[in-house]
Amino acid sequence: MTEDLSTSAPDSVLPSALRRRGFLIGASGAAALGALALAGCGSGGSSGGGGGKPRRGGKLRAAFAGGGANETLDPHLASLFSDVARAKALYDKLADFDDALTPRPRLATKWEPNKALDRWTVTLRKATFHNGEPVTAADVLFSYRRIADPKKAFRSKADLEPIDLKASRAVGKNTVEFRLKRPTAEFPDILAAFGAYIVPEGTGSFAEPVGSGPFRLVSFSPGKSTVLRRFDDYWDGAPYLDELEFVAANEESARINALLGGQVEYAHELSPTTARAHERGGQIEIVRLKNSSMQSFAMKTDRPPFDDKRVREAFFLIADREELVRGALSGAGEVGNDLFGKGYTYYAKDLPQRTQDLDRARHLLKEAGAENLKVTLDTSDVASGFTEAAGIFRDQAAKAGVKVTVKNHNPDSYWSDILDSGTLCSYRSGAMPIEMHISQRLLTGSPTNATKWHHKDFDTLYQQAQSTADRAERSALYGRMQRRLHAEGGFLVWGFADWIVGTAKNVRGVARQAPANSLDWARFDKVWLA
Repeated sequence: MTEDLSTSAPDSVLPSALRRRGFLIGASGAAALGALALAGCGSGGSSGGGGGKPRRGGKLRAAFAGGGANETLDPHLASLFSDVARAKALYDKLADFDDALTPRPRLATKWEPNKALDRWTVTLRKATFHNGEPVTAADVLFSYRRIADPKKAFRSKADLEPIDLKASRAVGKNTVEFRLKRPTAEFPDILAAFGAYIVPEGTGSFAEPVGSGPFRLVSFSPGKSTVLRRFDDYWDGAPYLDELEFVAANEESARINALLGGQVEYAHELSPTTARAHERGGQIEIVRLKNSSMQSFAMKTDRPPFDDKRVREAFFLIADREELVRGALSGAGEVGNDLFGKGYTYYAKDLPQRTQDLDRARHLLKEAGAENLKVTLDTSDVASGFTEAAGIFRDQAAKAGVKVTVKNHNPDSYWSDILDSGTLCSYRSGAMPIEMHISQRLLTGSPTNATKWHHKDFDTLYQQAQSTADRAERSALYGRMQRRLHAEGGFLVWGFADWIVGTAKNVRGVARQAPANSLDWARFDKVWLA
């Protein structure tokens, strides 16, 4: 799907904070949380010099790496960052995560649990879809039941698993009573789940999508361009922009050149090298979201050679994380310790930092009968630093007697290619709560289980953690899960990178502290042109 994006092309044909949770429910905290009713909160700071009073009007063009013919307007299928940015412009969720990954009300105004934490009542705000119809409890239940369809593979299906959707019911038009399969202390996280958008009851096609988000669809050309127009009746206030266009530009060089050439006003996911080159140049604004992207290699644990945990441990010990951060991220990040969510709530910070140990790696490989091992590392320039990290790790592995062949894939199909195929691949993730990372990627039924980590006892431990009201006990359970992943999991997490975007000098309102996947990341309804 990748095309050569030239900055000489006119814009009309351009191919087109740490998780410091404010309320973790314990047995004594449920009642206090029950009365929660917060407005959607904005992040601190915004890009653009001078600030000034927001003004309406104009069109902003935003360049994202696209997904080619696989791009979709179905928000429940959104997987790529471009899909998610488009989905959040068109649709809304009941809640979303703020900069600290705390769930904040969106279409919901409040949620109230019973004492047992197995029944939650959610009250909806007054909001309308683009067709003028109100958002109702029936729409919420329809959307969640669609996501949970056992015949489908929607992204947030695993997150909704604790909900008994057959027993859940509408209590009037504006209230939903969610009945759960077991007590769930962090139910509000489910309302903010990645991809859990609300669509009108009965929706069967997304050719002409109807959402309740700040923009409505004008046109959609998969892999090229999506044009949206302001929705004046948006419940959170009409956007400042008249129009918003998402432009597909898979190469990072194409995105920065389009920004420099005035063909777009926003360029998503720039490299550290590009950021340093332009940070003080004055021509564009650079926004850094510190350490918000996990950088890793994913080992398929269900097939040779990585079905042997000794081989996985050997690969953990081959990695020189400091060299990977210096070389692949140009130092714009920090080392990882083979676990997701460094600094987030529940992160197992007590585990010793793993460092390179080639002698021990060779010993483990010999013990596993994997001397002179040959393996293919699938990668792509779909993400900044992927190919650089692959080359560095190839050279590191050679020192342990492992021959790694780097195979470069088409960016357009990379994520679908590596989900089920191959044995070792480059992998990354934006921010999300650790428990959501587990539900989406590490349970037997997880829809994006790239490491093929399938262990029923691990699934049971996760459900136990979900059902534990006491925070300290719940934290201990997540600690047990992470210790196992650290010892024998499939994610070799070598670093956490800064997430970098660039904007034209006249763009205002771009959040400076919102990690990818949070509410204020790629949030264009609060952006304006000076």
